[in-house]
Amino acid sequence: MPKLVATSNEISLQNSAPLCAVKPQERATLAKVSSKELHGTPSVPAGKQPGRPRLRVLHVIDRMGMGGTEVGILKVIQGLGSECFEHRICTIRGCDERFSRAQGFDGQIYVAGRLHSGFQFLLGRLAKIMREFRPDIVHSRNWGAIEAMPAARMSGVPVAIHSEHGYEVDMLDGLPWRRRVLRRVAYAAAEMIFTVTEELRAYHARQAWLPKERIRVLPNGVDTARFIRRPGESQETRQQLGFGDESLVIGAVGRLVSIKDHSTLLKAAEILIDRGIPVAILLVGSGPELAKLQTLVAASPRLSGRVFFTGAASDVAPLLNAMDIFVLPSLSEGMSNTILEAMASGLPVVATRVGGNPELVEEERSGWLFEPGDVMGLAAILEQMARDSDLRQALGHAARHRAVEHFSLEGMIERYRNLYIELARKRGVLTARQG
Repeated sequence: MPKLVATSNEISLQNSAPLCAVKPQERATLAKVSSKELHGTPSVPAGKQPGRPRLRVLHVIDRMGMGGTEVGILKVIQGLGSECFEHRICTIRGCDERFSRAQGFDGQIYVAGRLHSGFQFLLGRLAKIMREFRPDIVHSRNWGAIEAMPAARMSGVPVAIHSEHGYEVDMLDGLPWRRRVLRRVAYAAAEMIFTVTEELRAYHARQAWLPKERIRVLPNGVDTARFIRRPGESQETRQQLGFGDESLVIGAVGRLVSIKDHSTLLKAAEILIDRGIPVAILLVGSGPELAKLQTLVAASPRLSGRVFFTGAASDVAPLLNAMDIFVLPSLSEGMSNTILEAMASGLPVVATRVGGNPELVEEERSGWLFEPGDVMGLAAILEQMARDSDLRQALGHAARHRAVEHFSLEGMIERYRNLYIELARKRGVLTARQG
């Protein structure tokens, strides 16, 4: 399989996991997938070479595009390397062809269903893909890929893992009864379930009527070598964006969708400007809320000329370096990769007290928390930080230290490696000497 090349989301980590004593099998190949063939299975089945047990992992996801979960898969694939593992990706609702080409994934992605279809019963299709690739491990992520668990059992896959990485808008008030039942059935088919935060663990255990002990927690990690404060780059990026030397740059990174609630940040910025603070707002990302947010800015004399929309960015590290404070005003979060990136970049973080945010941000030590939608509360925190540069610096240093000590990418890769090998041994796929 060709090396997975990360261009639009560069991954600098080399394989940090110890090499296993397994001789790699001959690499299976898949035919290049043309746009016409995108919804068919790859035309060259991946045959298994007996006696040469490199662990095969099939990652199943709802759709492959440029998002946090997708980038997390790339980090795992590249971090684990190809000496002990062979990876493929299966999507339920297609993939962004430009993204897959940019990442070097042509011919490496199975597509089980169709993008714009409603309910799709894909158990048979998924089982067929699994019989062709013959993985040792199937790892599905989030609700959109949950059918992979019963499909893995139908097709005799030794290890089935399901993980939950965040929230959708319709999950905030709890899950419908039907979805709770389906989750319980799918979870029962899984060898292992894990979430990325303790809060998600408690939520999904409660929704699926399971004891918390049935679910593990494997937190995300961030490349702390790539995301780091670079004063020279910071000044250069600020100049390119047209920020004045006196501007206090408050930024946010993420898709422009309603659940991220960027309007709360913009309203807090209006209050700061009224109080004489030279604020500039940097919003990094694209999405369906863009026009609404631009209209809000255009209608505000205070915000006009002070808010910069970058659109989707292939490399957010320089943009984080241009910020003085990072804000995440989301109504709900799983475990935010953008918070981790901001912390690693030495930024003080102000985030809503939801989801996994309190597990990342130590309040009044590496940042601050506020209640979702609380414009006045956010404005008060930002004003205090705006008027005290020493406070911002101290919080930023503490945030960087916390990211390095507790949320490194190397640590995350090691956790995934240990989990895959532990379960492969348990199911007899690997012996202790091989792992």
